[in-house]
Amino acid sequence: MEDGSFLSGQILIAMPGIGDPRFERAVVLICAHDESHAMGIAVNRPVEGLTVPDLLKRLEVKSTIEIPPDLVLMGGPVERERGFVLHTNDYMAGDHSLPIGDDVSLTATREVLEAMAGHNSAPRRSLLALGYAGWGPGQLEREIRENVWLTCEADESLIFDGDHAQKWSKALAKLGVDASLLSATAGRA
Repeated sequence: MEDGSFLSGQILIAMPGIGDPRFERAVVLICAHDESHAMGIAVNRPVEGLTVPDLLKRLEVKSTIEIPPDLVLMGGPVERERGFVLHTNDYMAGDHSLPIGDDVSLTATREVLEAMAGHNSAPRRSLLALGYAGWGPGQLEREIRENVWLTCEADESLIFDGDHAQKWSKALAKLGVDASLLSATAGRA
């Protein structure tokens, strides 16, 4: 950003009329951001009919606990065949886990999937996403200046709650914005 700050650990909220159906009403946790790139995971785009237990079974990850039937999320359009797990910091896989915020990390190894399926090693909260959203140098900063995205502080409920349909409105409400009052068209005064 212009003042040298970056958005890692922040939430992006797609504005109406974003012009890209892949990001319509998206809520994206920024996992990495510096002068050369930005990377985030959409936390409110479920893959219809695909649950975490189903995917772990397909990947032959044996479970020692009953895993809740949380939906797998579409994290973004880049590398959609690759899995990413956002999780609380009570689980860390050494250098394989990227701390994002106060209590959230990102891990993209089989080890975290095995932890999610294990009784003693499972993170307190987690979500599994396929793919990610990525931006090149200056691209995200430009989109924010063009009012494509709003930003807000991340919190566990925005990241991990299973009510994906309400996350966009809840993120806007954190900023004091009523989603029903937003318009996809811009005007000039």
